[in-house]
Amino acid sequence: MRNDEGFGSGSHSGDRTFEIVDYQATQPRDNTNDAEPQPIPHSPNRLTLATLIVTIPNSFHKRNTRVELIATVGVEGITETSQLKFRIFRDGSQIFEAQAGVESDPSSELFYIETFQAIDTNVRSGSHTYVLTVENATPCAEAAVVGPISFSALAIERKSDKSDD
Repeated sequence: MRNDEGFGSGSHSGDRTFEIVDYQATQPRDNTNDAEPQPIPHSPNRLTLATLIVTIPNSFHKRNTRVELIATVGVEGITETSQLKFRIFRDGSQIFEAQAGVESDPSSELFYIETFQAIDTNVRSGSHTYVLTVENATPCAEAAVVGPISFSALAIERKSDKSDD
């Protein structure tokens, strides 16, 4: 598996070599189902969408380890236009936030698929719990999660880089 930086198990790009340390994924909802919407609470309350545990072995160096997190969440606007805040926490501390607007206009889009990526860098060894949440930042608007929901984490260690010498 490769991307722009050459990540992959045993792959290398130029003088960089990368190793996959751990991979975790969950898909709590595998389709769009507006018959069973989950109301999104208003800030500061949050709805937990998914949780992953990623393990970084002791043999890996903190400064060379990163975790790539990708989430996809299907939502719908119920009333007005909601500003939804998607957050990712590692071990209880927020490491990422994205915001998206969701309209309730039936002549427009009915469902929205929000996909985003976060990179957690310099992750120390041990087991880390990543939690994906959503909240509605607009007091007079309503929105709901209708699916699908997926959340994945790919932990990678950079094994060598001549620029670090």
